[in-house]
Parts: sequence; C-alpha cells; structure tokens
Amino acid sequence: MPLRHAVSECLRNAVSVSLTLFRVMVPIIIVVKVLRELELISYLAVPLEPVMELVGLPASMGLVWATALLNTVYASMVVFVSLAPEAGLTVAQTTVLCTILLIAHGLPVELKIAQQCGVSMLAQGLIRVGVGLACGLALHGVFEGFGLLQQPGGVFWTPGAEPATLAAWALDQARTLGFIFCIIFALMLAMRLLERLRVTDLLQYLLRPVLRRMGIGPQASTVTIVGLTLGLSYGSGLIIHESRSGRIGQRDLFHSMTLMGLAHALIEDTMLALLLGAHMSGVFWGRLAFSLLFMAVLVRITATMSDGAFARLFMRRGAPPTPAAATAGEGPPPG
Repeated sequence: MPLRHAVSECLRNAVSVSLTLFRVMVPIIIVVKVLRELELISYLAVPLEPVMELVGLPASMGLVWATALLNTVYASMVVFVSLAPEAGLTVAQTTVLCTILLIAHGLPVELKIAQQCGVSMLAQGLIRVGVGLACGLALHGVFEGFGLLQQPGGVFWTPGAEPATLAAWALDQARTLGFIFCIIFALMLAMRLLERLRVTDLLQYLLRPVLRRMGIGPQASTVTIVGLTLGLSYGSGLIIHESRSGRIGQRDLFHSMTLMGLAHALIEDTMLALLLGAHMSGVFWGRLAFSLLFMAVLVRITATMSDGAFARLFMRRGAPPTPAAATAGEGPPPG
C-alpha cells in the first residue's frame, strides 16, 4: 500500500475514532466542571469516609478519592496536596490511597468510553471500584502487618494555578482534546508500520502466554499493551477502531477493556503517584499484580458462562454479537 494512501487512511480512522471519543468526553467534562464549581463533589466524599477508615486512611481522604472518581488523577492530586499536611500520612497510607485512585478514577468519561467499545458501564464500574478497594485492603494489611513504609510521607509536587477564566479553562480542555487526537493518529500510524514490519506478530508471540491467561486473544493484544502503557483513552480508541472491523470478539473486548481499566497508563499514572510520595511497590507492582490475579480469576469464571449469559452481564445492551471463533479469542471469523 502506498505511503500516502496509508497515511490518509490512518488520518480518516483517527478522525472517526476521535469524534466518537469526543462526543462522549466533552459533555461529561462540562458536567464535571459544573459540579466542581458548585462544590457538589464534596457530597460524594461523605459515604466514602468509612471506606477510607477501613483501609487505614483518615476520613478526609474520601474527598481525594471522590474527586478522582468524578474527575482526573490530576484534579485529585490538587486536593491531596491541600489536605496532606493536616492528615500527616505515612508512605504506606499514601501508597494505599494512590493505588486505589489509580485503579478507579475518571469514571464518568472512562466508563462511557468503555461503553462505546461495547462493554457494560455498570459491570466495568463495579469491577474497578471493587478491585480498587480490595487492592487497598490487601496493601494496607501487608504494610500494617509487616510494619512496612511507616515513615512520614512527603509530597514532591506543587500544583500550577487553575485557569483564571472560563475561556482559559475551555482553551486548556481544547488543547487536551487536540493532544488526544494527535496521539491516536500517531498510534495508528505506528500500528500500521509495526504490522508491515511484522513487529506486532513478534509482540503477540512473546506476550501470548500471559495475555491468553487474561482471556485476551492475539487480535486484541497489541491495543491492550497500548492501553496498559499509555492510557485508556488511547487504548480504547484503538479498540473502537478494531472492534468496528469485526476482528475482536466480545470476550476479547471485555477482558481487554477490564484489564486496561484496572491497570492503564502504568507509566504516566505511576509517575504521578510517586510525586505525591507513594511507593513503587504498591502503585506499580501491587496494582499490576493484583489486576493480573483478578483477571486470571475472572477469566476462569467467564469461561464457564454461556455466550448469552456473558453478554447479558458484561456487554453493552444492543452490542452486536460476534461469531463463536472471534468471541472465543481464536482470531477473526472465517471468510
């Protein structure tokens, strides 16, 4: 295929996928902005206060997680920095909090994106919040039981100034959306190049044993790796493109989106947590290990379910069924 034609096709696909994402993201970004301006997010923190105490955190940290659940990791970092001096957290407590919010954050946008990929918003939301809490409990038990990371925590980041006007905020959001489009376009070009060089075949071969245990077939493996390393928006953007082609079956879609939801942006999000004083053992290794363990159990459970029961529980209502071979993660349907 000529280079010009390949670039043109990738550009068209990037525009199509980005518009799909932006139709989801823009209304939710506006709604969350209104909630923040009206200071309504603090009400969500009230039911989270006893949950925070359950994992060994001060009740005030409920506001940090509430902000993360409705907004972004960056927004929760600002709240954390304002509350951390009075809370007097240890490194262990900071690690537990950051691990929880890295697993479950930005749910309005990210769950809607997951729905666009064909999976159930409710199932994804329950899984992410539940696994986040379970991982937090496990880390708290280990740190407390063995007396690990009990030294006082320290924050290594100072937030920049919030946009002074609504126009400045809107311009900042527009830049972010433009950056997302550029990344998706670049990723599609990179994917096309890697396919031509057969690098994706090599990656699939090397990672097939691990991803197969996670219920992710070869057609979804490369885009899953993108989501794990770079982020859910980029990974799911590629998933949307691949799912429209019919190459990824329902079970692959669900398992891929679930793993990306639990452990996405392993590079960027981990670095952000380290700036807040969290420890690598929890925010990277603990999060990744717990996510893989959960996925191994989940795959065993879903393997016992019929296609109909699986679709009712875990897939978006009205999502088109896929042929048996693709659904089982055995590659694209014949013909």
